[in-house]
Amino acid sequence: MFGTVVLIAGILMIPYPGPGWLVVFAGLGILATEFHWAHRVNMFAKRHYQRWVRWLGRQHLATKLTIMAATGLVVVVTLWLLGMFGTVGGWLGLRWTWLASPLFGP
Repeated sequence: MFGTVVLIAGILMIPYPGPGWLVVFAGLGILATEFHWAHRVNMFAKRHYQRWVRWLGRQHLATKLTIMAATGLVVVVTLWLLGMFGTVGGWLGLRWTWLASPLFGP
């Protein structure tokens, strides 16, 4: 159960800067103590993650910057959807409608 929770948390963290993949590997490692399939999936994921890192290391700076910008966009959109822009705007006295989350309203 704990391994499943750690794995799901890691999967949710993957598109964000930080330890998403590390948490995925930890969750699979925990599950691998009970299930052989989790060990196989963990080895598969690590192998492909390492391939991705090596591929990215060989890319032109423009490609790396594009991937960084896409990651930043995911973070900004998530913060907006969770209402953080509206909250901070409220602290600053800004009542702009575009700051409000479409999920939680003004």
